[in-house]
Amino acid sequence: MVTKILAKFIIWLIGWKIKMVIPKEKKYILIIAPHTSNRDFFIGKLASWSCGQKAKVLVKKEAFKFLIAPIIRMWGGVPIDRKNTVNIVDQVVQYFEENDEFVLGITPEGTRKRNPDWKTGFYRIAMKAKVPIYFGYIDFATKKAGMHDCIHPTGDMENDMVKIKAYYKDMKGYYPEQFAF
Repeated sequence: MVTKILAKFIIWLIGWKIKMVIPKEKKYILIIAPHTSNRDFFIGKLASWSCGQKAKVLVKKEAFKFLIAPIIRMWGGVPIDRKNTVNIVDQVVQYFEENDEFVLGITPEGTRKRNPDWKTGFYRIAMKAKVPIYFGYIDFATKKAGMHDCIHPTGDMENDMVKIKAYYKDMKGYYPEQFAF
């Protein structure tokens, strides 16, 4: 409760508006774009907390050291073993299977640099875990962040990706020239 109130206050203080439609589903992928700056993480977390959403993010397991691990977990970090023989998609699907509620936030660009070839792991995870993909955004031009529409992956990744990217066509990242959809 305190986190939610504090997050709302900080969002108001920095002049942002949040508009989130929290899904009825308890399990889904939340893609967030544009992703052009480290600021995106903080705005996204504040937006998420202000609405009471508890989205998780993937963090390499090596980052979960003794003293820092509780902080990473508090910020929604979920350890991923990038060296494991079980691929990352299967590791994340296992999280979906083991939890009654699991929301995973992913930046589909996979980098803060310009990347018109978005990563497809989020799509493959959604297909295998049988969960929808919700569209989150952080638009620095309008100082608005939120989550609205979703897509249920059809298996036609190429066609679905066209629809997903179209949602973000008017969004501006902190560094607008680095966003490619």
